[in-house]
Amino acid sequence: MVLPSRLLGMLPALFVLLWSTGFIGAKYGLPYADPLAFLVARYALVIVALSLLAWVGKAVWITNSTQLLHLAIAGLLLQATYLGGVFIAISHGLPAGLTSLLVGLQPLLTALLAGILLGETVGKYQWLGIATGLLGVVLVLAQKAGVATAHNLSWYEVTPALFALLGITFGTLYQKRFCPHFDLRTGSVVQFVPSLIITALLVPVMGEWHIEWTGHFLFALGWQVIVLSLGAISLLNLLIRQQGAINITSLFYLTPAVTTLIAWVLFDEVLTLQQWLGMALTMLGVWLVRRNPLAKAVSR
Repeated sequence: MVLPSRLLGMLPALFVLLWSTGFIGAKYGLPYADPLAFLVARYALVIVALSLLAWVGKAVWITNSTQLLHLAIAGLLLQATYLGGVFIAISHGLPAGLTSLLVGLQPLLTALLAGILLGETVGKYQWLGIATGLLGVVLVLAQKAGVATAHNLSWYEVTPALFALLGITFGTLYQKRFCPHFDLRTGSVVQFVPSLIITALLVPVMGEWHIEWTGHFLFALGWQVIVLSLGAISLLNLLIRQQGAINITSLFYLTPAVTTLIAWVLFDEVLTLQQWLGMALTMLGVWLVRRNPLAKAVSR
């Protein structure tokens, strides 16, 4: 599917906005559910919704075994590993700000690996943008992350966030390399099914089947399914199809800043001058990364 250039230009901003609202799920949902049980419910509803959309739209289901395998692996990295790591880290007590900071290292890690795995050239302005964006993220989250040092962080809290970082990084690179083009309805079902199975198997090992079906939880679950899984992740798949991996992952630098702005608007959280400066540096960094014409994927 080839999108009009005007619409394509709007996708990054819309993706950042939707992705940044992911904190709503953690804020409202995790107090009422085991993190993995929460994700099982989310994956199950997404699979049902996408299957209905595929049936109504008479979408063609993928039958090629190689493509099915690639989609399943990408899905396990982008869904089960990334989301599972983030939800577990927060449920273990890691502050959301520090979790965002750790996962926010993704653009740097992607830049280091993109040349090896995808043959993408990282220009000097992109390296400058990556460094500037990382500094901006640190400034935005420094105060929240600093709170975490007061209770002596443990590997029990940090390790899931590091797995999430590896999952979103390698998932983006893997999908870009092996399966960038697929029907967003049927292909996404293929990605979510193995994540549902693996996550369900891990629930009794790493947690428990516990969900309190409160109004807060139902709101959080609905938001995660509709806005995040059907909206933001579909946009991420489109961006992976259309753009270079470094350009895509640079957008994740913006999510902590946008999340902070949303919290400022909705929850009256105070923004310091340091955080405003961090947001400005983050936007400058992403602009430097995405303006560079030198990042080109080498055909393999």
